[in-house]
Amino acid sequence: MFKCTINGHEVEVPEGASVIEAFKLLKEDIAHYCWHPGLSIAGVCRLCMVQIDDGPRLHIACNTLVKDGMKITNQTEVVKEAVRWGMDFHLINHPLDCPICDQAGECGLQEQYMKYGQYDSSMAEKKVKKRKVVDLGERVVLDSERCILCSRCVRFTDEVTKTNELGIFNRGDHSEIGTFEDQPLDNKYSLNTVDICPVGALTSKDFRFQQRVWYLKDTDSICTGCSTGCSIKVYHNKEGLFRVKPVFNEKVNGHWMCDEGRDLYKHVNAPVRLKQILKSVGNEWFPLGLERALDHLNEAFSKAENISVLITAQHTVEEYKALKNWAQQLQDKTINFVYWKNNPESFDSFDGLLIRGDKNPNTKGLLEAGFEFADASVLDSSDLVLAPMPENPAVYPKYMEKLEQLSKLQTQLCLLSVSNITQHETINFADGTLAIPMKTAFEKAGHFINHQGLTQKIHKGRVIVKAALGLDELLQAIKIGKWIQPQLLKSRKTNESSKVSGELW
Repeated sequence: MFKCTINGHEVEVPEGASVIEAFKLLKEDIAHYCWHPGLSIAGVCRLCMVQIDDGPRLHIACNTLVKDGMKITNQTEVVKEAVRWGMDFHLINHPLDCPICDQAGECGLQEQYMKYGQYDSSMAEKKVKKRKVVDLGERVVLDSERCILCSRCVRFTDEVTKTNELGIFNRGDHSEIGTFEDQPLDNKYSLNTVDICPVGALTSKDFRFQQRVWYLKDTDSICTGCSTGCSIKVYHNKEGLFRVKPVFNEKVNGHWMCDEGRDLYKHVNAPVRLKQILKSVGNEWFPLGLERALDHLNEAFSKAENISVLITAQHTVEEYKALKNWAQQLQDKTINFVYWKNNPESFDSFDGLLIRGDKNPNTKGLLEAGFEFADASVLDSSDLVLAPMPENPAVYPKYMEKLEQLSKLQTQLCLLSVSNITQHETINFADGTLAIPMKTAFEKAGHFINHQGLTQKIHKGRVIVKAALGLDELLQAIKIGKWIQPQLLKSRKTNESSKVSGELW
């Protein structure tokens, strides 16, 4: 470990650390655009200027290693003047798009100009015009005029995905980011380029013009898209969820996440959700009050002798414990647990970066819960099937086929569903089938265990469907014969703006 002094404060850093890493460790402000802890050093923005040991020459902090006893500062007038000149250079051709730019409110350019710029521009010539609204592929839009050529996105496709789609073309003030011969940016991690863009040059087609970021709150959670379990923040307000972004987790996903995981919020929002308890009668669905539904369930459970639970690895550790305890108390009945996997043929696949074929966040948690699994054939002879359906039905394409087979056998079904079950008009469910709204991972607290055995906590966010139940809540209601109202988050009627934007990276 080396000791150095930064702006008068001593800090200890590991050998081989750069000066900018020492600044970050000490949480000292330093201007920068091109440096990112998950990418190689480029040294192209020239903003992270520092003065070392009172020497006459300035150094860039990103490409200067700390030596023991160094005295470093970015507070002298000569450093501040150099940063202002660098900022002026970056903004010479930058358009005044702030009122219409999606990055407004979390823009590194705005934030750092207010911290390190605030100069009087001496630019008299017209700004260089470049391409705007450039379609880079399925998910990303480029505005070349806003780009400051930090090269973060280029380095990401070169070093992380190794797909090499992006490059910097032309020279001088005509240089711009693009793809070779306009080939699409179509790798499965493309939206990370939007995350690391310090300005509004790269924007997400999905989030573009949907919300101002100061109207959004965020909740820490875990991506439920596969067994990797990436750490994420979910951005939401009273209208619903709007986007998902990765949170740095050295043990799991580093700085990144896949594009598939960013789509998971879409099945959480109200338009596609089951919003009330429904009962199937004569191939039609009718709403059922909570108390009547509980009466119906308790009667069905009391009459059934052979009960099966069709279970997936999409629920929390706490829900599995509740399910096992519930089954142990029904000693006069036969309870069979049937484990349903998604796509067994690709279940163990891995793309080498983050995406796994196991599209469940808690396979380890399910297997460690100690269930004894029965063969799927027991479903056909069951009096009643309790089916907590997968949160994201898209990753279980054959799940509905199995439910249709059971319906043809006139099996009594109790479906806990996130998605609107009535959309499956081709399936004729048996009379008496119950469909109960189920909570998503975003609407409950608990724990998941990822593929490597790491236990991670999910935090309860905004409740989108108030009638939705967790699996543990439903089991408790069945056991005691009445419903205990869960404690919901109190909605605040204050201004939506609640947080100052965070670090640039």
